[in-house]
Amino acid sequence: MSKREFQTEVSQLLQLIIHSLYSHPEIFLRELISNSSDALDKLRHLTLTDEAFKALPFDPRIGLELDEENKTLTLSDTGIGMSEDDLVSNLGTIARSGTKNFLSQLSGDAKKDSNLIGQFGVGFYSVFMVADRVEVISRKAGEEQAWRWTSDGKTGFDLEPADRLVAGTTVIIHFNEEGSQYANSWRLQEIVKKYSNHIAFPIFMTYDKSEWNADEKKSIKTRTTEQVNAASALWRRSKSELTEDDYKELYKSITGDSEDPLFWFHTKAEGSLEYTTLFYIPSKAPLDLYQAEYKVGVKLYVKRVFIMDDAKELLPPYLRFVRGIIDSEDLPLNVSREILQQNRVLTSIKTASVKKILSELKNIAANDPDKYLKFSTEYNRPLKEGVYSDFANRETLLDLIRFKSTKAEGFTSFAEVKSRMKEDQKSIYYITGGAESLLRTSPLLEIYKKKDLEVLILDDDIDEIIFGGIDKYGDVELKAVSKASTSDDLKDEAEPDKAEALKPLLDKLKATLGDRVKDVRASVRLADSPSCIVSDEDEPSMQMQQMLRAMGQTDFPAPKPTLEINPDHEIVKKLLARPNDALAEDAAWLLFDQALLMEGVPLKDPASFVQRLNRVLTQSI
Repeated sequence: MSKREFQTEVSQLLQLIIHSLYSHPEIFLRELISNSSDALDKLRHLTLTDEAFKALPFDPRIGLELDEENKTLTLSDTGIGMSEDDLVSNLGTIARSGTKNFLSQLSGDAKKDSNLIGQFGVGFYSVFMVADRVEVISRKAGEEQAWRWTSDGKTGFDLEPADRLVAGTTVIIHFNEEGSQYANSWRLQEIVKKYSNHIAFPIFMTYDKSEWNADEKKSIKTRTTEQVNAASALWRRSKSELTEDDYKELYKSITGDSEDPLFWFHTKAEGSLEYTTLFYIPSKAPLDLYQAEYKVGVKLYVKRVFIMDDAKELLPPYLRFVRGIIDSEDLPLNVSREILQQNRVLTSIKTASVKKILSELKNIAANDPDKYLKFSTEYNRPLKEGVYSDFANRETLLDLIRFKSTKAEGFTSFAEVKSRMKEDQKSIYYITGGAESLLRTSPLLEIYKKKDLEVLILDDDIDEIIFGGIDKYGDVELKAVSKASTSDDLKDEAEPDKAEALKPLLDKLKATLGDRVKDVRASVRLADSPSCIVSDEDEPSMQMQQMLRAMGQTDFPAPKPTLEINPDHEIVKKLLARPNDALAEDAAWLLFDQALLMEGVPLKDPASFVQRLNRVLTQSI
C-alpha cells in the first residue's frame, strides 16, 4: 500500500465543497451516476469501433447496493474502468485547467454553487459532503490488475492492488452522521428519478424491501433488486409522448444543472439524412461562456451510441451556450474529431441545426417577448458574435439581437427601431464607445435629441468591431453618429452655411492644434456643447484605437480625429472675436481635450490640460 497526499488545490477544494454546499448534498449521487454513465459510454464506443476491444463482453449496468444497518452505499458499473495512473490523475489531482477557477467562483449560495460542480468537472469530490471514508475499486478494460483507492477526504489517499472480476468501477461510500439520511432506499430512489431517470443505461438498486405479511401481521424485509430508472433514449421518442417534466428531467441529467431550462427544441429529420436533435437553452449563461477553453454542451450520438461530448465542431462558437444531443443515423460509429471537421453529413446537420435554433428563437421573440427578454439578458452578446462570424445567417441574427436606445425602455430590436423611423429619416443611427451613461450624455447625440431622432446605444465593448462592418439592416442604412459623413443627413437646407463666417477661427484652431487633428470644421450635429470629435468613414474611432492598443496591436498608423465646433455656442462666438493671443490658444486646446474626454479617451498630457484650465479660470474669475 502506498500513502499519497492530495494536490494542494484538491485539499482546498474538498474543504470548500464540504463547507459551502452542505445544504445541497444530494447531488453526490447524481455526479457518481453521471461518471458511471460516461464510463459505460466510453467502453461501448470502444467495443464497437476498436478491434482490440471488440471481443470484450459488454453488459452495461449501474448498480446501487444499500446496507442500511452499516450505513454504506456501494455504486458499481461495468464501464471502462481506471488504471493506477488514472486513479491518481482523476481522484488525486485537478486535471482540468478550468477547475481551479472553481475555488474562486464559490459564492456561499448552496444552490448556485451546486451547479458549479458539474460545470467544473469536480463531481466526484462532492461525495465527501456525505461520507467520512470512500473506497474506489477499479479495473481498466483490457487490463488484469485492479486497484483500490481509499481516502477520508482530508489527509490524502491510499492506493493498493485489489481484485475485481470484470472491468469497471466500484465506489463504496461510508456515510458520515450527516450523510446517514441517504442510507434510505426510498430517498435514494427519489434522487435517481430526479436526476438520472433518463441515463441511457439501467440502474439497479439492491436493498431490503419491507412488505406487510398478513399471516404474521407484521412487516417483513426481503433483499430485493429492482431497476429504478427508465433507461430510455428519451430524445428518440416523439414529442407527443413526452411531457414538460420529461424534457426537464433529461436536461438536468445531461447537464447537472439544478435549474429548469428556458426552452428547448426537439427535431427529428427524415429523408436523405436521418437524425434527431434536442437542444436546450439554459436559464443562466454557463460560467465559462467567455473563456477560450469553454466546455462543449452538445453530445454526439450515432444510432444511440455515445461518441463524444467535447467536439466544438457540432455547433458554431457563438452558440456555445446551447446544451443537448445530436443523434445521427448516417455517421460512422468510429468517427473521430479529425473526420468530423470534413464530414459532409455533420456539416449538413450543423447547418440545419443552426437554422432551426435561430428560427425557433425568432418564433419565441415574436410570440413570447417576456421569455425572449430573459434569453437576451443572458445571450445577447454571443449572438452579436454570430453577426460578425456567420454571414449566412446574418439577417436572422440582426433580427434576434437587442439594443438599448434613446427612445425605448429596456431592450429594443432593429425591426422596432425601423418601425419608429420618421418619414424623412434616411438611416438608423447608433453610437458606440463606452459605458451607457457616457454614451447617453455624448455631445454627438445633441442634434438627434433636438430633431427627435432615435439613436441606438451600443455599450458592449464588441459592438464597435461588429457593427463597423455592417452597412444595412434590410434596405435601411446603419450609420455611426461618430462618423464625419453622418452630418450630411442632419443638414438643414433652410439654415445658412455658417462655415464661411467661421473660417478665420477654424484656421486659427487648426494652426494651434497642428498634427493632433486631421481637420477642424463647423458642426451641424452640436446643439449645446462647444465641440466634439469625429472620424472618417473608413477609419477606426478613437475608442477602437484604444481597444486595438489594449489588445497589443500597436503597429497601425493612428488616424487623427476631426474636431467639430459649434458655430452657435457662446465660447466659439467669443473666440471668433478674440485676437490670437495666449488665452485663445489655451481655449483651443481645451475645446479639443474636452471633446476627447467626452468620448472617454484619456488625455496624453493631463498636466498641460490642468495648467491651461487654471490659466483660463484665473482670467475669468
